[in-house]
Amino acid sequence: MCGICGVLDSTRGNAQQRATLERMCNVIFHRGPDDEGHYVNGGVAMGMRRLSIIDLSGGHQPISNEDETLWIINNGEIYNFIELREQLLKQGHVFRTKSDTEVLVHLYEQEGFDFVKRLRGMFAVALWDAPRRRLVLARDRMGKKPLYVRREPNRFLFASEIKSILAADDVPRRIDAQALREYLALGYVPAPRTLFEGIEKVSPGHLLVLENGTIQDREYWDAPFDVQDNLSENEWVERVREKLLESVRIRLVSDVPLGAFLSGGIDSSSVVAAMAQCSDIPVKTYSIGFEGEDRFYNELPYARVVANAFRTDHHEIIVRPEVAELLPKLIWHLDEPIADSAFFTTYLVSRLARGSVTVILSGVGGDELFGGYRRYLGDAMWRYYAMLPGIVRKTILPSLFARLPQDRHSGWKNNIRYASAFIKTAELDPVARYMSYVTVFPAGIRSRLLQDPWGSVPTSAEEPASEVLKSYFEKCHSKDGLNCIMYADIKTSLTDDLLALTDKMSMAASIECRAPFADQGLVELAGRIPSNIKIRGMKMKHLLKKAVEPWLPKEILHRKKRGFGAPVGSWMRKDLQPLVDEMLSQIQVQKRGLFHWPVIQEIISAHKTQQSDHTDHLFALVSLEQWSRIFLDGNDWRYAPEPQAVQASHR
Repeated sequence: MCGICGVLDSTRGNAQQRATLERMCNVIFHRGPDDEGHYVNGGVAMGMRRLSIIDLSGGHQPISNEDETLWIINNGEIYNFIELREQLLKQGHVFRTKSDTEVLVHLYEQEGFDFVKRLRGMFAVALWDAPRRRLVLARDRMGKKPLYVRREPNRFLFASEIKSILAADDVPRRIDAQALREYLALGYVPAPRTLFEGIEKVSPGHLLVLENGTIQDREYWDAPFDVQDNLSENEWVERVREKLLESVRIRLVSDVPLGAFLSGGIDSSSVVAAMAQCSDIPVKTYSIGFEGEDRFYNELPYARVVANAFRTDHHEIIVRPEVAELLPKLIWHLDEPIADSAFFTTYLVSRLARGSVTVILSGVGGDELFGGYRRYLGDAMWRYYAMLPGIVRKTILPSLFARLPQDRHSGWKNNIRYASAFIKTAELDPVARYMSYVTVFPAGIRSRLLQDPWGSVPTSAEEPASEVLKSYFEKCHSKDGLNCIMYADIKTSLTDDLLALTDKMSMAASIECRAPFADQGLVELAGRIPSNIKIRGMKMKHLLKKAVEPWLPKEILHRKKRGFGAPVGSWMRKDLQPLVDEMLSQIQVQKRGLFHWPVIQEIISAHKTQQSDHTDHLFALVSLEQWSRIFLDGNDWRYAPEPQAVQASHR
């Protein structure tokens, strides 16, 4: 596990290239505090920072082939590298180390561009083929490891983090207007754009080849969602159980201690249960909780049930509102704002775990694969809702719910929030209804919010807020509508929100996070399962619950869904109100020049009075302003002191 970076530029000498490379490596020190390596020759410079996981003494990168004509750097873990290594040895390849990265260079020698199709794991690879003067970049199928690029007329830059590219000479810092609109729509920027003009993400499952002055972008894998309807529910149960156990087992390969995030939900609990079956020693588990008025988000009682059931070595932290002082530092680590409070909790749990382990397993991805979000129930709810008279649906209920208070941090007010969101869009077609659920700022509001030239692209309330999300619905050819929704989620929010923040926040704490549910084999299996087996009526995760039923306590199987986030909406009304007032003041908004102040004023007022829950809107705007101060205004938050806002305990 590490961070990688590099420059392809034949106009500068080795000394200039090396100086640039050192700056690019230094800024991502946190990704690999154990080791550093460089290769500079003939117009190419490649560097890495390493967090040692496998072959601690012999895995130094860059790694070459036998005659040093090929050089490679890799950020990630290849879980089937032992099997591949044995095959390559039989084919005559000579190995100097026992690391998984060396397998890649010999596999490329053997199979060319198809080498990437043989890999099972998470990776961002850069390979320099010196005789052909060819640079090959590859990103894993699910986008678990980030990889960014900048294309210029005489220079090409790549890195694991955007800030590494910014460390090179003469890289401008400007907002990409279309990316800004996508951010406001979704709360994150979907690939291939970033919020920085001229810097792109390599899309998951893609290979970039730079050769003879051209760049080829090749898609080598896509999530298959072709339903197989010739198996019974029980047969699917057995296949899911077997594949999940295998997915966890292969992620336990490590020369350093491992642990697991444990929220007490189905996904993380299933991972811990599988780890316990594969290990002879107690699993180390790490959980996060809240006290006082924020206990609505507290999941520690459920996590303790699982920890006790499997006799884990359990650790906990209690989070207080002061932790929001971390915002500048965490936005710096994220590179781009993400309007998802899970990055707070992910960082804090990662920091806690780093005290005793170097690798952690997470349950991220289970909701997208097996139907764990309430928004997947839209069609099922419509079938009941359509039975009501038209005047009730279109007049009485919308008027009633518009008057009721909404707050995601209160049980009954949160239910009102969900019901209100459904009623507003119930009459739309399934895809439009679903897109409304995941949209932060709908197109109409976004048009009012943005000043020219940022809002110069015509929009209307009928247009999709996110063109990227719309494109994935169009790309999915499955006749199973709900599976198409899950496919779109896997290609967007899972990759560019959840997996992105998981990587950046775990790396901020210098710890590697592995995600068994995002395993290639498990994703391909889930894509073949009919959606009416994944979700049975109004029962989310019906199939997954049946698969892990023999493993988990009943109170975990039947508990209500709770997201892995922080109560920032509540904090914004109280402890963080001064932060909101300062970040989104009339003076600051007008100085930044992106938004119309009266629209923001309306949002703040409605949230304070609980007329509407605007947590997502406010958090998106505050995060964007914080990002602007760091990356556009040049404020450096790398060394900001962390607040004493958490209390750790061991059980």
